[in-house]
Amino acid sequence: MTYMKKTLAASIAVAAASSMAISTAHAEISDGEVRIGYLADMSGTYRDLAGPGGQTAMEMAVADFGGSVNGSPIVIFSADDRNSADVGANTVREWIDQRNVDMVGGLVASSFSIAVTKVLQENNGLGIVSGSAASSITNEHCTPNHIHWVYDTYPLANGTAKAVVEQGGDSWFLLTADYAFGHALEADVTSVVEANGGEIVGGVRHPFPTSDFSSYILQAQGSGAKIVGLANAGADTVNAITTASQFGLTQSGQQLAGLLIFLNDVHALGLEATQGLLLTTGWYWDMDEESRAWSERYFEEPGRMPTMVQAGIYSSTMHYLKAVEAAGTDDPETVRAKMAEEPINDFFARNGSIREDGRMIHDMYLAQVKTTEESPGAWDLYEILSTIPAAEAYRPLSESQCSLVQNGSADALQAQASAALAWGQASRKGVTKGVSNNKQRAGAAP
Repeated sequence: MTYMKKTLAASIAVAAASSMAISTAHAEISDGEVRIGYLADMSGTYRDLAGPGGQTAMEMAVADFGGSVNGSPIVIFSADDRNSADVGANTVREWIDQRNVDMVGGLVASSFSIAVTKVLQENNGLGIVSGSAASSITNEHCTPNHIHWVYDTYPLANGTAKAVVEQGGDSWFLLTADYAFGHALEADVTSVVEANGGEIVGGVRHPFPTSDFSSYILQAQGSGAKIVGLANAGADTVNAITTASQFGLTQSGQQLAGLLIFLNDVHALGLEATQGLLLTTGWYWDMDEESRAWSERYFEEPGRMPTMVQAGIYSSTMHYLKAVEAAGTDDPETVRAKMAEEPINDFFARNGSIREDGRMIHDMYLAQVKTTEESPGAWDLYEILSTIPAAEAYRPLSESQCSLVQNGSADALQAQASAALAWGQASRKGVTKGVSNNKQRAGAAP
């Protein structure tokens, strides 16, 4: 048993013993326990960016908090979502109905997360989305029952795409994953490129997941675009970059722009294939002393440095537990309001706060992958070039389509109401059918 798991087990044991003397101090904790569900891709395309490592981060947060809240033990349930909206929604429904789970964390695939947040809204639950990227999660798909924590497609586009265009990369070909996340990133990148004087000269959407990118890279080469933007993630991004290298795309004068690159992707590909790549990230393990200290503790468990998603899972779990403690209850509405009252400034987030649309805004960073000469260690991979302030990084509330935003347009509010009505009608026809209909509307995963 690892040190971290020993610590967690000891903390929960102490909490369980103390719960023998339950008093009014934690009478508002339902079932006498704070129950958290961790739901993520544990075995597929997004395993490394969240997966078991995200559960490790969540367990660290529980152990560091002491294993209990006001004398009530903290219990974690976990499941593999298999990147399926049906599986995710049905798992969460069972957790709420049968296990009385108070909060669901992790949540990586975008269409899956959208389906899950609808279930949470129907059942007055609470979710914290850490791995999904689609900005629609707190835009047209916002609910009063979830918070989007780590990043989304809006700052990814405004960071990477804007920087690349300003450096002369004014003609783009977009290679897009054909699901909710890819569509959102494609739209946001297109808007940023065109707003800064560039143009999208072509693009192609590929299924999720895809192992053979040969035909797509050939189309990108034939487009003559200066920049080939990768609007995908995880293993799809790794496969696309590997294929581009094999086909000599960069040697022919074109440049790759990774629009959602994770630390584990760069590590897997190696610096020879990725050096010089520009990217936008919400966090980096070696960005300051506080981040390094937490990351070195994390490293002891999986033997690898954390991604921004894994660090964000720790941060969001800790903020949630503090809110439960301060509120004296695990009631979802009360806890979400308490979370929104408190600023977030920890090893992960700088200048963080939760807006009315459920978006946790914080500083984002433009980074560049180091060259082999610049990197002295296996995980010393990024150089932080600049900070994108929290207030500038995310979609302005003035442009929001979220029904929770007071200044939302009448058209946006009507669209939100219509979407909610359609979801409710589908749900009444049965769980599986309702989730399937949502999957068709949203697309599939981060």
